[in-house]
Amino acid sequence: MEVPFSDKEYYAEHFDARDYLETYYTFSPEKEAENALATFTMKNLHKSFFGGGLKGDTLIDIGSGPTIYQFLSACEFFREIIASDYTDQNREEMQRWLKKEPGAFDWSPVVKYVCELEGDREKWAQKEEKVRSSIKQVLKCDVTQPNPLAPISLPPADCLLSTYCLELASKDLPAFRSALKNIGSLLKPGGHLVFASALELTFFMIGQRRFGCLYLEQKTLEEAVKGAGFDIEWVETTKFTIPLPLIDSTGACFVVARKH
Repeated sequence: MEVPFSDKEYYAEHFDARDYLETYYTFSPEKEAENALATFTMKNLHKSFFGGGLKGDTLIDIGSGPTIYQFLSACEFFREIIASDYTDQNREEMQRWLKKEPGAFDWSPVVKYVCELEGDREKWAQKEEKVRSSIKQVLKCDVTQPNPLAPISLPPADCLLSTYCLELASKDLPAFRSALKNIGSLLKPGGHLVFASALELTFFMIGQRRFGCLYLEQKTLEEAVKGAGFDIEWVETTKFTIPLPLIDSTGACFVVARKH
């Protein structure tokens, strides 16, 4: 049965940030399948920043959700990070962790995993503090708008990061292409887009609630990135099997591209 697309109002009303974190970002041996997407992404983020030479003053993350894993490598190479998300509950959940509030989600297993990629698992506490000091703002964003951060207008960033956002926020392919152009407007010419998307995804679950998404194939995704004014520098894909009741994606695509 086809799952209807979940629009931004549906997310604002029904997305449970804490349930999402506990479902997809609780690292444990028995959750290896659920963690496959996160580990694939973190390995490629590490490759992008530590091996790819991406660095600068400002990085903007579009559609951060309630997560901080995407900043663990980037924080070593950018003076300031600006996080953003459409829903209040996601921004509030991130702020709980940034402010070390009681009951904030425990990211330490994920942070230790990334520190291990960097060669020193024991520096995880310093890494958490580096992320906290790097994130200067947590803003509302809407990728359907020409300026996704409106009414705020920021100087163009050196790097734009977006992981698993646009396929959730775009009702069809024209909307996806438009969203890529919208977020691209936040980036300097010559700046880099670091982008990850689930492939062939039509839904994912949080608790008993189902969220409908845009089905994307790799070729379509790459064409959209090029059409938004980017030259693709490298692409990495993976296939994985996550328990079908949770998510029906067949894999993921990670892209690093440079703006014309």
